[in-house]
Amino acid sequence: MPTAPAPRSVVVTGGGRGVGRAVVERLLRDGAHVVAIDLDPGAFDGLDAHPSATVVTGSAADEAIAEKAADRAEHAAPLTGWVNNAAVFRDASVHTAPASEILDLVTTNLAPAVVGATTAVRRFLAAGTGGAIVNVSSHQAQRAVPGCTPYVTAKAAIEGLTRALAVEYGAQGVRVNAVRSARSPPSATPPTSTDSARKAPRTSRRRCGGSTRSAAWAPRPRSPP
Repeated sequence: MPTAPAPRSVVVTGGGRGVGRAVVERLLRDGAHVVAIDLDPGAFDGLDAHPSATVVTGSAADEAIAEKAADRAEHAAPLTGWVNNAAVFRDASVHTAPASEILDLVTTNLAPAVVGATTAVRRFLAAGTGGAIVNVSSHQAQRAVPGCTPYVTAKAAIEGLTRALAVEYGAQGVRVNAVRSARSPPSATPPTSTDSARKAPRTSRRRCGGSTRSAAWAPRPRSPP
């Protein structure tokens, strides 16, 4: 007879809607207990009744909320994963918005990943079991779109954070990867890296947000120079 999977719990930020909700539902189907964090309590429609789901309302950038989610996850089953998905799409350009507004918007998208990763790493190390962190990035980290400077900057920083954590904690059993979402016309084939420069004009007309196409991207841990 097949062996039953070991009990495990995973925290997903921005887990009420969109990509985050899809991640939550997939993890539930795979037998995990999932703790979903979302700012909007109305986003949990139907999820709060699931026997293997726990919902936490609040900002994923709030350390107290992250700790609360981790506590609830560990109460249900060993914490083995953390998905940093929470994000805010808001256009802003440096020629029209104050620098303080740009910085605030960068922080809005970067802080949840930093707080989530910090909480997860500390819990994994304390348990001595390792674990996995997945940071949701965007194609805009490499292919910027006009008007989306704060979002582009934050997503590029999240990929840097991913590399740094993978290098620092990989030897201790903590795996850190990123998933870069991408957007393309329904009938178009996503360009390869060699196509990117040639297709920049088409990309430049897109705006922040929109539908996503998932594409795994995993930095390889290596020793710092």
